[in-house]
Amino acid sequence: MTSQSNSVETLINKAVNQDTIVIFSKSYCPYCHNTKDLMKRNNWDAQVYELDQMTNGAMIQQQLLAMTGQATVPSVWINGEFLGGNSDTQMAFQRGELAKRVMLTPQNSPNGQALSCTH
Repeated sequence: MTSQSNSVETLINKAVNQDTIVIFSKSYCPYCHNTKDLMKRNNWDAQVYELDQMTNGAMIQQQLLAMTGQATVPSVWINGEFLGGNSDTQMAFQRGELAKRVMLTPQNSPNGQALSCTH
């Protein structure tokens, strides 16, 4: 692993552990729009990183692939854990699992800490 990929991985880990909901997106992607719309409809604040508008967006997407095995966006993270893409997010919402995961905060998680990225 190069030092550049280490720093990108560090950036991703910091981002996904800093906010409850993190979405790595592209501004023109219809699947990303669907995911972001779902968050808005439920009044869930999400930190969105538009990779196509970031100078290091391609490197971030490559590192996300290495960390998750998913090459596409959106890349959705809840409480530091990778959830998946739009289909995974929509399915988790329909099953009621997304709301439970979003509500799992450091104050009410089983071990008193937010979940961390272990990828």
